[in-house]
Amino acid sequence: MDELKTLIKELEHEPPHSLARQRLRLTQEAAAGPRDRRWGRLLPFSGQTRLGRPFLSGRRLAVGAAVAAAVAAGVAVPSLVGTAKPAYALTKNQDGSINLKVYDFRDPEQVEEELGEWGVEADITYLPLGKRCGNVRAPFVKGDDAGAVSYQAIRPQNGITIYPRHIKQGQIAMIEVMESSVTPSAARPGVAWQFMGRLTTGPIQPCEVVADRSADHIGDATPPPGS
Repeated sequence: MDELKTLIKELEHEPPHSLARQRLRLTQEAAAGPRDRRWGRLLPFSGQTRLGRPFLSGRRLAVGAAVAAAVAAGVAVPSLVGTAKPAYALTKNQDGSINLKVYDFRDPEQVEEELGEWGVEADITYLPLGKRCGNVRAPFVKGDDAGAVSYQAIRPQNGITIYPRHIKQGQIAMIEVMESSVTPSAARPGVAWQFMGRLTTGPIQPCEVVADRSADHIGDATPPPGS
């Protein structure tokens, strides 16, 4: 587990050209060898933590643990499996940022409501992996052509981390999360979930769902020597 945490931390700082190799490396690390993947201590319950309402389906769920791409683009996350009872957990950190971990891809309205209580207006959409919103649902904020403004506010760190200090009055954190129905494995590597996030001033239109054929692509490069 310590090795995987170290790899995840390194992955957050990788340049875009090496992301495919790092995604493959993380997939291999997650699947290699017998180890406890129940993630009973996935979330450090320090500071202010809110747990979403539990769902009693009992099935194992793929949980995102690291993301390696710009937020405004699609983010592919190798599989890490969890059995946490809450649907999600929100944690407010000492620096004012808010961490969101999704354990069960349901009840986005409840996530929006609780983020609102912490001063963040959000629009959360859940879709199955292989689908995406094909329409431009909302206007971009000024200066966000390359996603730089949104990346300051919504970052692929420790799941999804939101920085309210970078969200101006009237701006909305629009987040789309796509979940895989099949848990990737060493024999069948794949993507556990993806997310896209950016800021907007609204209005936000309903999602027009279309197929996303690139959803399962994790890259075909191999890790560099010595990695």
